[in-house]
Amino acid sequence: MKIIALLPARLQSARIKEKLLKKLNNIPIILHTANRVKLCSLISEVIICTDNKKIKNLAEENDFKVLMTRKNFSNGTERIASIINKVKADLIIDVHADEAILNPENLKKLINFHNKNKHFDIIVPHKKSNSSEDENVVKLAFSKKNKVIYFSRAKCPFPFRQKGNFFHHLDIISFKPNALRKFKKLKMGILEQKEGIELLRAIENDLNIGTFEIKTNTFSINTPSDFSKAKKKMKNDKFFKKYIENISL
Repeated sequence: MKIIALLPARLQSARIKEKLLKKLNNIPIILHTANRVKLCSLISEVIICTDNKKIKNLAEENDFKVLMTRKNFSNGTERIASIINKVKADLIIDVHADEAILNPENLKKLINFHNKNKHFDIIVPHKKSNSSEDENVVKLAFSKKNKVIYFSRAKCPFPFRQKGNFFHHLDIISFKPNALRKFKKLKMGILEQKEGIELLRAIENDLNIGTFEIKTNTFSINTPSDFSKAKKKMKNDKFFKKYIENISL
């Protein structure tokens, strides 16, 4: 199988200025993410999808392929869907570009799960957590057969009768190429407009989304607090030393 990782990368960020170029252990976040994806043996190619020349130049200096996109996208899924006809693959893995502490083994688990569950158009893994307050973290609800029913930034499912875990959406997503082609043609629906979660567009249009649990302590860098946590975590990170010598700045 040919499996391609696409990293949607925009420079502007509301909470951290030029986040993807911000240095974590002297290396820009985008290069941490791209190099960690590259460590996954099942990934055939890593492609950065961006509208920004700073990101383009940095990526190409570090031997990563770049596909330029237009600027006006509402989200990363729209960005990677816009170039789907420029790539040929059996699976597309969407990796949010701020996954600087990504564990490459999580990508392998995602790919293997999708290969064994091909009835799903899209796979969004989750991790269990007792936390529900952060609206930047998307929670999900799913059926006994691992079909995603809903995504929300709110407490979901709401602990009205019983307390318990929440299920946090991880920012690594597997798409069948045709699912991205369909998504490209869809318009934003009511649920997505309210929640600001683009995969609700897929649910509203009956694309089949699956999920499974990955036990992991990784997280996306969305806020200054996340950046500080990532900085501490990187000090003892076992993957960092595997690519640090390959970085060109």
